[in-house]
Parts: sequence; structure tokens; C-alpha cells
Amino acid sequence: MSRLGNLGARLYRGEVGYDFIRNRKIWYGVSILITITAIIGVAVGGLRMGIEFQGGAVFTTDTRAKISTAEATDVATEASGHLAIVQELGDGGLRIQITEVDTAKANEIKETLSEELGIPAEEINADLVGPSWGEQIANKAWTGLGIFMVLVVIYLAIAFEWRMAVAALIALIHDITITVGVYALVGFEVTPGTVIGLLTILGYSLYDTVVVFDSLKEGQKDITKQTRFTYSEIANRSINSTLVRSINTTVVALLPVAGLLFIGGGVLGAGMLNDISLSLFVGLAAGAYSSIFIATPLVADLKEREPQMKALKKRILAKRAAAAARGESPEDDGPVYRQADEDDEDGETAGAVVGQRQQPRGHGRTPGKRR
Repeated sequence: MSRLGNLGARLYRGEVGYDFIRNRKIWYGVSILITITAIIGVAVGGLRMGIEFQGGAVFTTDTRAKISTAEATDVATEASGHLAIVQELGDGGLRIQITEVDTAKANEIKETLSEELGIPAEEINADLVGPSWGEQIANKAWTGLGIFMVLVVIYLAIAFEWRMAVAALIALIHDITITVGVYALVGFEVTPGTVIGLLTILGYSLYDTVVVFDSLKEGQKDITKQTRFTYSEIANRSINSTLVRSINTTVVALLPVAGLLFIGGGVLGAGMLNDISLSLFVGLAAGAYSSIFIATPLVADLKEREPQMKALKKRILAKRAAAAARGESPEDDGPVYRQADEDDEDGETAGAVVGQRQQPRGHGRTPGKRR
């Protein structure tokens, strides 16, 4: 078995682990900082909307031009009076995108491009795009996003509980905000492909979150009938037990997307691939982060406010204090506890589980013998 496999098994059994819940304030701070940066990027720099949302013309040719891409950009910009975006296609052709161009102006630009590029006019394809088409896509996307959010909250509230639904909703908003902010900061165009990518990452982000929530739901059964684990400790065990699985699924999903973004869009110059691949790449990474560092710690915070959970925590801490006063080892009653640095509201210290999971004990059998 590989080292990662061994680590995953040990994490699942509770033999090792990292206290994500104890350090939740650090993760909250990091997320708030990134989110504020994304919002500032959108507010200051704005989003560079594609031609589908602004309207204009797209000129494409499969014939290699006699001038460079930079020169073609200058020619198209001067001919149209608007900033032109020129992309070199894989076969040596060009794709020239110009906003706010009508039919008459498009014909003039086509003739100018034919003369300057050294390409016959009939070999240059001109397609006009109206802004209403992009607006329709955007409106439908917003409608779909709203319906998706409502259905997610309802489903999670029924399948799990309302606290998990709220935490998942906050995590989804976190992921979308960061992804949109990255587009504003790097200056990539927002196209219908971008919208598709944004809607796609919601499913991936929610999947990672639900995996952890399902483990947490199993771990919290009859929680008030025991005095071994607090809710936060069970939540932390749930994160650790699914950590390797989350890492594996995220890496496997990111690899092909990274290929589209860095090789297809960067090396080969297929700029249109960047529209969807950037949103997928950033969204997948943000979704994996939020499911571990945001959603589950938020659930623990909300749950620990309940009177039952507060009373349970006091009983557990009192039991541990009594055991420590008698000089008994926590191993006598299950796992080993490592004291956390953060004090609870009563001034006592909460522990983080680092020992093994409790195994069923036989009753009325001779040790070492089996039936």
C-alpha cells in the first residue's frame, strides 16, 4: 500500500490527524482576506465582458496572415475605432474580436483587414453578435443559480440539518466570489463558457462538502449519550477521515482542467479554452478548500451554541479533569486526547482526538479466544 494509502487508513481510524476545528479562526481569516481581495478586484478593475455580452463582430480566417498578431491588433483597432482582441489559431489563422460594430461597419473592417492581412475578403468570415443574446444567457444563468441555491438549502436541511445547509450555502458563495474575483484580477474575458464553468463548479464544491457532512452525520448519532467526544471533536474526526478522499478527487479533477488551462490555453494559444478552464480550475480548488476549512468548522460553531452541546462539553471536560486528577490515562477509556491551545468559554481547555477509534468490546468472553 502506498504511503498516501497508509496515511488515509490511519486518518480514518483516528490514529493521526490535524485539528482543523481548533484553528478555524485562522481559516476564517484567510477566507475573509481572499474574499475581500476578490470583491475589491471586481469593484475597482471590473469584469472584462466578452463580445457575447457587449455585442460586436468576430472575424476569423484559416489563412496565415502576412503580418504579426500585434500588427493585426493595431490594424483592427484603427479600422474599427474600438480595442480589438486578436487571437492566433492553431492552424496559423486569426480570430479578431471587436465590440460595438454594426453590419455596415463590419463590412468596412472586413475590406481593411483583407488589404492589410494580405488575405482575400472571401476567406475572412464575419459574424455579428448582438448583446441581447449574452443578456439572455446571463439572465438564465442567474435564474438557474438562484434555483440551485434554494434546492441545495432545502435538500441539505432535510437530509442533514439546517446548520449544514447554511454552512454549505456560505461555502458556495465563498467559491463563486473567489472565482469571479480571479477573473477580474487576471483580466480574462467573461463569456458564456465562463458562466457554464461557474455553474459546474457548484456541483463539485457541494460534492466535497456533502461527503464530509455525511461522515459527520454518522459520527454524531447518540452524541448526548456518551461522554468521550465533543461535537467539535467529532467534526474534526469527520474531516480527517475523509481528507485523503477529498484530496484524491480534487487532484484527479484538477489535472485535466490544468491541461486545458496551461497547455491548451497557454502553450497552444487556444484562448477560448481559458473561458471555461480558468473558472473550473479556481472553483475546484476553492471548493475543496471551503469544504474542509469553512463548511464543517461553521457547522461545529453553530452546533456548539446549542444548550445540549454546551452541557455535553462541560460533562466531558469534567470527566477528563477528574481522570487527570486520579492520574489515569485517557487510553483506559478509548482514544488519547491532546489538549488544544484554545480555551472554551468557561476557561477550560478542549481536547483534540489523536488516538485510535474505539473498537467494540466483547462481553462475557475470555480475552484472546474466539468462537
